[in-house]
Amino acid sequence: MDTRQLKTLTAIARTGSFVRAAELVNLTPSAVSQQIQALEGEVGTILFDRSSRPPTLTPAGMQMVSLAEEVIRIADTTVDAIKGTTISGSLSLGSVRTSALGLLPNAITRLNALYPQLRIKLRVSMSEALLSDVVVGRLDAAMVAEIHEFPSTLRWRPFLREPLLVIAPPGTEPASAATLLAKFPFVRFRSNVPLAHMIDRELARMNIMLSEVAEMDTVSSITACVANGLGVSVVPQIAVAESIAPLVTAPFGKPQAFRQVGLIESRSGAKAVLINELHRQLVIASGPFGWSGGEE
Repeated sequence: MDTRQLKTLTAIARTGSFVRAAELVNLTPSAVSQQIQALEGEVGTILFDRSSRPPTLTPAGMQMVSLAEEVIRIADTTVDAIKGTTISGSLSLGSVRTSALGLLPNAITRLNALYPQLRIKLRVSMSEALLSDVVVGRLDAAMVAEIHEFPSTLRWRPFLREPLLVIAPPGTEPASAATLLAKFPFVRFRSNVPLAHMIDRELARMNIMLSEVAEMDTVSSITACVANGLGVSVVPQIAVAESIAPLVTAPFGKPQAFRQVGLIESRSGAKAVLINELHRQLVIASGPFGWSGGEE
């Protein structure tokens, strides 16, 4: 038994297909079948029920996948640790379009300084596509906002926990969030992302009669509207920090509402050491709101 066979097994479990797994591990489908047959012969049990199409894992196969993931993780982590700064190859990352996106280039630059021979590729997409790509191995990790439902083969680790703030145009007399929202026109964040849903839920709970003046689908456009006097809105703290205009702010929510952003990765990923270091650098780049409060 070797790690190549185990990686092939986990690839099949992830994709649900011998053919798609062959693409991930750069083998022909027949070579994948031969590896699995050899593994079954070595462990002395059938790992796949071949009477169904596509073949499905037997109970022994499911147990073997769980053990294989742990063996692969330990083996790859050990190799990475021994190599130290000589680590080379590539790291494929994804990210949602978020106001926290600017933190990622900062962390990538720091990671490249530690591992000069490492090639890092970044792609921006929607959460669903990123999750799918991490599951099948097209991405090593992705930066996504707080999520509660994802495959058990993945884990999500937050690195940023920041407050949400009501923002008002420069020169506005300071007031509570409720007062600002009731008094001035409201610029709504209208987007199918967790942050927008979080803001809408809290606004509904506050039961304030809003006078909506505009809808925007990005935090940066909302901040620009408020900075130019169109009305008030709700944004994460990072948007205030990046604004040139001296916006007036008030804490949003009772208790204070926070949003989280984190890294999603495979629990059996082959680049655990690199992703751990990336996570650490993202915590650092997040400044006072950097947070490593465990995994989901």
